[in-house]
Amino acid sequence: MQATEELASQTGIAPVCEALGVSRASLYRRRRPRKDPWRATPARALSEPERHEVLRVLHSERFVDAAPAQVHAALLEEGRYLCAPRTMYRILANSDEVRERRDQLRHPHYTKPELLATAPKQVWSWDITKLKGPVKLVYFYLYVILDIFSRYVVGWMIAEAENAGLAEQLIEQTCVKQEIAPGQLKFHSDRGSPMRSKTVAQLLAELGIEKSHGRPHVSNDNPYSEALFKTAKYRPAVPDRFVSLAHARAVFRAVFDWYNNQHHHSGIVYLTPAVVHHGRGEAVLEARHRSRVAAYLAHPERFVNGPPQRVSLPPAVWINPPEKATYQDGSGSTIVAVDDPEVVPACSNYGQLHKLGVRPHELAAAPEGTD
Repeated sequence: MQATEELASQTGIAPVCEALGVSRASLYRRRRPRKDPWRATPARALSEPERHEVLRVLHSERFVDAAPAQVHAALLEEGRYLCAPRTMYRILANSDEVRERRDQLRHPHYTKPELLATAPKQVWSWDITKLKGPVKLVYFYLYVILDIFSRYVVGWMIAEAENAGLAEQLIEQTCVKQEIAPGQLKFHSDRGSPMRSKTVAQLLAELGIEKSHGRPHVSNDNPYSEALFKTAKYRPAVPDRFVSLAHARAVFRAVFDWYNNQHHHSGIVYLTPAVVHHGRGEAVLEARHRSRVAAYLAHPERFVNGPPQRVSLPPAVWINPPEKATYQDGSGSTIVAVDDPEVVPACSNYGQLHKLGVRPHELAAAPEGTD
């Protein structure tokens, strides 16, 4: 810095700072003498005895429940002036006696759930939604369990009530059907009463399943179940009201058969959930690629962006991805995802990165143990 000062006196500050890569702001800051952080007490400040007198008056039985502005006004009417209302607040704050006077609800801090799935049967999301019955105020309840990696509906049920006992039956039967081993699965839901019940919690503990809950009043913490409900309810075959429980079950049996086996889902590169869930995704993508290559060889002029590129399944699916996401892919390699805070948190899965201009080759492979 001293050399910079000497050169600056000869050639000027701006060119010297630019040549040496030194910020002019740093130079000016070094030139300016540091101020003493200690601040002298103003002469007009209240003395210590006067401050104690203010506290004594505020603590008195007469004014203990009054606001400083009320105390100030009452004392002025009696011809007495202690200090301004704002000074009373500062004195109270220094004594840690200022707070919200009303007993208001204060929400605790909830940790944001961060769940990662790199294959089927790792993370399931479940929820319950209402279906309108034959008349007003009569509802049926649709329970759905979804695999977030494959988007496959692994279990569903329609009942006349929403309770933990029915949820327990569905969860247990679905885990048996899907052959879930202890320690294999994470189970995510919102904070509805059946989801937080002791019955369901005990069942998950017995099955060795880790449970996860979204934050209160945050719909984005369970995006896959919410998206599924919207897709299912907007099907043309789904009526506004159901005449009976049997009618609702028949309709959604067809809906979920279509959803699992025929619906080409945008989040899994337009494969069907059944294809991904049963491990046939890459084979189908390879067949698609061969078809595109054949079309390219026949008419290359129609492919203005060059030869078609091989599309792969998203390597990972997140619920609330961290700003910098590290995970193991199927081959055991460690993958470090894009850590742009404007990009990653906005994506519920890495398939959406394609829509934001991030290509698969930009998910860089990193050595084992990279943060």
